[in-house]
Amino acid sequence: MDIMNVNPTRMQMTKLKKQLITAKRGHKMLKDKRDELMRQFIELVQENKRLREKVDAELSQCSAHFVNAGAVMSSKALNSSLMSSKQQTGVDVGSKNIMSVDVPVFSGVSESPNKSDIFPYGFSFTSFELDDAVSALNDLMPDLIKLAETEKSCELMAAEIERTRRRVNSLEHVMIPRYEATIKYIAMKLEENDRSSRTRLMKVKDMLLEKAHHYSEKQ
Repeated sequence: MDIMNVNPTRMQMTKLKKQLITAKRGHKMLKDKRDELMRQFIELVQENKRLREKVDAELSQCSAHFVNAGAVMSSKALNSSLMSSKQQTGVDVGSKNIMSVDVPVFSGVSESPNKSDIFPYGFSFTSFELDDAVSALNDLMPDLIKLAETEKSCELMAAEIERTRRRVNSLEHVMIPRYEATIKYIAMKLEENDRSSRTRLMKVKDMLLEKAHHYSEKQ
């Protein structure tokens, strides 16, 4: 493991030890965040799967109604019946925060409170099969909007999980080992310097004793 390019001093070692404690605390917090994101992401994926299956079934049923309507009405009459609309439907976009991730909240809005406005035609020259098809399509809209919301939320949370995972791995496999290796290197250097200093002091002491008393402690 590469060590940091720092001066091997006690002050530097103390500073690195504090940074190591902070890095380990941040690593634990990020791991907890990643685990909670994964838990909520799995719940969202399960919800998305349920909605996808429901929407697929409803779309299949809606298509069947339109096929039946096309069987009893001419294509010209069918197309002209659906040319204009009495009601406009929009989507309000909000957001909510899940573990520091802003995910969208979609809600459908209609300009007309009258439920009969979903039929853009009169009932005199159309079949009930077309009424069933339009009604089924209208009932499908909330689930489609909710499906779009969960799929976008899954996409955003997956991206945040990946970013958090990278940070956890960087701290766990790069930064923390690097701090530890540098601290160990500085401790070894300081110990080596202490031994060298003691050796020099002993030699100086021997020289002074020999000069002053003409003997050495080694004798």
